[in-house]
Amino acid sequence: MVVAFNVTGGEQGPWAVLHVSGELDLVTSPMLRQRVHDAVAEGRHSLVLDLSEVFFCDSSGVGVLIAARRLLRSCQGRLRLILPAAGAVDGSHVNRVLGALGVRRLFDVHPDLASAVTEESRPLSA
Repeated sequence: MVVAFNVTGGEQGPWAVLHVSGELDLVTSPMLRQRVHDAVAEGRHSLVLDLSEVFFCDSSGVGVLIAARRLLRSCQGRLRLILPAAGAVDGSHVNRVLGALGVRRLFDVHPDLASAVTEESRPLSA
């Protein structure tokens, strides 16, 4: 079975939004990394990564998320992740991977796009 990986972009107010779907792994993570770099290069320093349609994420995918966080912090930007409403606590694969690695606390996680672009977020730690 071939699974398509796709990253599509959009805007929601001041936020650049990247909708990610498929498997985020060693083969596909460079595409997401490039899209994040492109958004920052275009001056978009408020970024939402919608991971609600990512059903697999390995360590290289987590590495891209951490690198995106680091990049946005370096330019005083903001990064928010969307995990599915049903999985925002413990049902999402990405959420489980981030939790198992002990890095979920580093991210500002939201259940949907509406809350990601309207709620005040907590400052990024560490």
